[in-house]
Amino acid sequence: MRGFLLFGIILLTALPMAGRAVGSPLATVAMIAEPLGIRSLMGSGTDPHLYKLTRSDAASLITASHLLHNGLGLEGKMLDAFKRLADAGRPVMAVAEAVPAPDRITAAPGYPDAHDPHIWMDPVLWERALNAAARFIGREADVDFSDLDAYARRTLATIPEPARTMVTAHDAFRYFGRRYGLEVIGIQGLSTDSEAGLKRIEETVALVVARKIPAVFVESTVSGRNVRAIISGAAARGHKTIAAGPLFSDAMGPAGSYEGTYIGMIDHNVTIITRALGGIAPEGGMQGRLGLHAH
Repeated sequence: MRGFLLFGIILLTALPMAGRAVGSPLATVAMIAEPLGIRSLMGSGTDPHLYKLTRSDAASLITASHLLHNGLGLEGKMLDAFKRLADAGRPVMAVAEAVPAPDRITAAPGYPDAHDPHIWMDPVLWERALNAAARFIGREADVDFSDLDAYARRTLATIPEPARTMVTAHDAFRYFGRRYGLEVIGIQGLSTDSEAGLKRIEETVALVVARKIPAVFVESTVSGRNVRAIISGAAARGHKTIAAGPLFSDAMGPAGSYEGTYIGMIDHNVTIITRALGGIAPEGGMQGRLGLHAH
């Protein structure tokens, strides 16, 4: 709390002195930054649900010409800072909110104005959001994920009908599931700031056993503890399921790698999921560039 208050003081005092920002555009997460060729505040493997701004982040935010954040509550611990910047007249955009509300998934029953923030899991919706973001920062809007979407649709369609259920560490894949016809079960909720209770674990174990689900997916930014509990619980009931992945959910792969690009991130996920659930996908993915082992 003390660090956050210090950051707020720095931000409030520095904004009036900074005048017009002279830096370049800045994005909070790489799923925005990499396709647009701009800087990202968070690095590989960083969970945006839990990320707290540091003192060094203040200079980056203050000098950025534009700030692009996902919005819809993803960066929950940074919302105060974004509001301060916007109130000071800085160009701030919530990129996911460029997708119209009818295309967003409601976060929970009874909360029609709260939406799942993980829109980047649907390449078609994310293309629209990023093109709007490109126009916002004054760049040509030329993001095109049509080949990626076609590969995902074609590849995921090979998963046999009885196996078309994804059990993931947290609830980040519902847009993905809606786009490609998969039922998605997140052990944790929409945010990794929540914890899965014993009842949720037991319900998921029962589902995995009843449907004979062959794999449960771990994620690169989420503890595998709950996934291991599902596997152990299923084994105790006589069903073997394996841990597959890790999938990239709230962060992309290592910087400089193919999986560290947005296309590589989705290609990786599509290929891992397809192979783990009994479908047919090339080990190297859409472009033969994935560094995968057999799954």
